[in-house]
Amino acid sequence: MFGLRKVGLLALPRLCILRRSLHITSMRQRSKLDACNMYDKMKFEFTKENKARVESLLTWYPEAERQGALLPLLDIAQRQHGWLPISAVVAVAEVLKIDPMQAYETAKYYTMFHMKPRGMYVVSVCTSTPCFLRGSDDLLKACSKMLRLEPGETSKDMQFSLKVDCCLGACVNGPVVTINDDLYEDLTEVALESILSDLKCGKVPPAGPYSGRCSSEPKDGATTLLIDPPPAGYKMQDLDDSGEK
Repeated sequence: MFGLRKVGLLALPRLCILRRSLHITSMRQRSKLDACNMYDKMKFEFTKENKARVESLLTWYPEAERQGALLPLLDIAQRQHGWLPISAVVAVAEVLKIDPMQAYETAKYYTMFHMKPRGMYVVSVCTSTPCFLRGSDDLLKACSKMLRLEPGETSKDMQFSLKVDCCLGACVNGPVVTINDDLYEDLTEVALESILSDLKCGKVPPAGPYSGRCSSEPKDGATTLLIDPPPAGYKMQDLDDSGEK
């Protein structure tokens, strides 16, 4: 009796390992099925209007250079779906006849593409050196406090996503923030809070400088081009028909 119990105790670890192996195999099969079902549910197809846009865009590229249209096609797919699921990336790769991994790596590289669901308004705060010197850190803190989000997070109601960018290309108007495709410049905490409040109410405030200046002019007013430009041909020498003086 004792021998049988001893053998049973020795066999117990093997039974546990076998049971665990069967459980892991079952989980892997279930995960594979879930992934396939999710892919089917997230199946992506361009709308009729976007198909026409894609076809028109591809006419600009020679047949051998169609992969050059990868970025604009990914952008069209994202604007249609709101973000880029794997199925959308694969659909773009199929149109361009390229390796899906190439399209995926490109989408992952550029911060303009979102590989997971995002909010209706993507608030991106520039933290490059010029904006940092003008107080971009204070703007980021104000965003986090008002939206109750940390960089990289999306609100539960899917209204806002907060992210940080290294440079938004408007250094002379810093600090700047982009909200989707619009650039808001010369911001203060008060101005930014007003913008976010409008967005929460469904209003899209006008983009551009919030300091009162026009475009990128000096804050104290224009210093060049103070007079009307001369007419076309001003001070040009007359030429005869032969092109000689």
